[in-house]
Formats: sequence, C-alpha cells, structure tokens
Amino acid sequence: MKALILAGGKGTRLRPLTVYTPKPVVPLMNRPFLLFQIELLAMAGITDITLSLSYQPDKIEDQLGDGAEYGVRLSYVTEPNPLGTGGAYKWAFAKEAETALVFNGDILTDFDLSAMIAAHRDKASDATIALTPVIDPSRYGLVETDKCGSVVRFLEKPNPEEIDRLGTNLINAGIYILEPTVLPLIATGENASFEYNVFPEILNRKMGFNSFSLDGSYWKDIGTPESYLTAQMDFLNGDITGSILPKSQNSEIATTAAVDDRSLIAEGCVIKPNAKIINSVLGPGVHVEEKAFIENSVIWAHSRISASADVRGSVICRSCHIGKNVVVGCGSVLGDKTSLPDYSKV
Repeated sequence: MKALILAGGKGTRLRPLTVYTPKPVVPLMNRPFLLFQIELLAMAGITDITLSLSYQPDKIEDQLGDGAEYGVRLSYVTEPNPLGTGGAYKWAFAKEAETALVFNGDILTDFDLSAMIAAHRDKASDATIALTPVIDPSRYGLVETDKCGSVVRFLEKPNPEEIDRLGTNLINAGIYILEPTVLPLIATGENASFEYNVFPEILNRKMGFNSFSLDGSYWKDIGTPESYLTAQMDFLNGDITGSILPKSQNSEIATTAAVDDRSLIAEGCVIKPNAKIINSVLGPGVHVEEKAFIENSVIWAHSRISASADVRGSVICRSCHIGKNVVVGCGSVLGDKTSLPDYSKV
C-alpha cells in the first residue's frame, strides 16, 4: 500500500501564516506540520509516500527531502494546474495498480491507521472513508451510513432539522483508502472533487463503499489560524499523542525568568530576567526581553519580544518585532516581519 498526501492548496484560510510559508511545512510544535502525518503513516507500515503539490513546491521539498531521516521514501508530484482532490489523486496514481491511502494535507490526528486498513481489507471495499464526530456538523458535509457502516449518501452543510432527522454527527475526516478500481471514475488532467464527483459516482455504481469511525481519536482541521493555535495548545495540554521536539538545552534562560513545564522552547532562544512564559511554543532564536509576558501563544523563529510586552493567546510569525510595553491580545495573528511600535496595542 502506498500513501498520497494532498498538499497542493495555497492555505488561503490560514493566512497570514501561509504568505511566505506553504501550509504543509507551517511549524507545528516547532516541526513542519506534515511530519505528523508522515509519522502516522510510518507507524501503520506505509513508508512509500507521495506528496501532491501545487503551491511553492520547492520550499516543501527542501524542508522534507527524500524522507530517509524519517524512515520513509518521499516522492513529489506537482500538478500542472489545480486539479481538485480527486484530480490530484488521478494525476499521482494514474499508472499505479496499488491500494492508496489518501490523506488531506490539513488534517491533524493521532488515529491508528492500521485499524482502518484492516477493516478495509476485511470488507474487500473499493473505497473506505474515515468519519469523525463533531459537535456542529452544519459546518461540514454530513455522511449518512447504514447499520453495517456502508456509505449511503453525503449531505453538504445540513440544517439542524436534517441533522436531527438523520441522528448522526459524523463528517468526512479527510482520510480515504482507495482501490485502483476507483481510478477509471476520474478523467486524467481534469479537475475533480472527491466529495462532489468521485464519491457520488462510487455510490451511483454501487461499488463497495464503507466507512470507519475515528470516534475516540483526536482530529482537527488546522486550516485557520484559530484552529492552528488550538492544536498546539492541545499538544501542550496532552490531548493529542505525537512526536514533538524535546525542550532545547541550548537556549539562554535567565535564572530569574519563569518558564513553565508545559512550554516548548526551541534552540537558540534568549529569555531575559523576570520574563514569564506560560503554556507557549517558542521557535528557534526567539528573543524575549526583561519582564515580557507570553501566555497561550506561538512565536515563530527569530522574533523579538521587547521588555514588558504582554502577549496572550496569539500567533506571531517569523522575524517579528514586538516593541516595549506592547499589548498583543487574544486572537491576534501577526504575519512575518511585522513590527509593532512601543506602547501599541493590537
């Protein structure tokens, strides 16, 4: 079995984080985001992984390389033009006669893929889709299944009455296992969506289409700055399992600075006397001056937080400068190289 990670999107919803950094390598817990998916695949025994790219592909390949460092083989295909999720699968696997596990490139989960693979094989399915329960399915596409778990239909953005009538809150989790029998349903080089084109055609042809619930596992779409920050807070809180970098032993932290046990501090950071870091992630080379306060926030590499600045519930991207006594309030997201003058508030 091979894997395909759909990583061709521009990350528009995640801006300004993705203006200079492609979404697949946006830092999550100080690691390129896609490493969490790559490690999850490797744990399930899938080491042959293709990344389908479109936006800034060179930056992604430069960071992830050939995958040898992570015990996998990474290959890259670049779409000639945006092909949609189904079209990208066809473009990458048109000549393959092998089962494919397809992963949407903005999904963070600690789900055991091995269980889904086993269920797919046991039922001899043409396609298996992972489903996850959510509190408010109206924001997503609801998936209706029968008592045996076979997919019956897809309902996009259902209203509350439809949700109550169906009695389910399961949505498409963005993880699929597909047999080569699915490939002929997609025209080569044409834009096609799994949700709107491929999956309805599988149902129309009465092919084997089953579901597998991720109930009990962590799942989050990190497509927005809000969910991106929440995911890292979930890591710090211990709500999700996954490899993270150890706290750096090569940072300069003053003896009178206070850094709690939850916070993750990368290499080369400087934290001056009486600064306080609570439940936050600091990237490489972050400089925090005297009496600065950082809480529930993510600071990317080489940003400087000046004396007595107050940063709470925020994302500050690469090489920013936060002036003295600046207040950065909850929900703030500052793009690369933002500079805030002394005593300002955002």
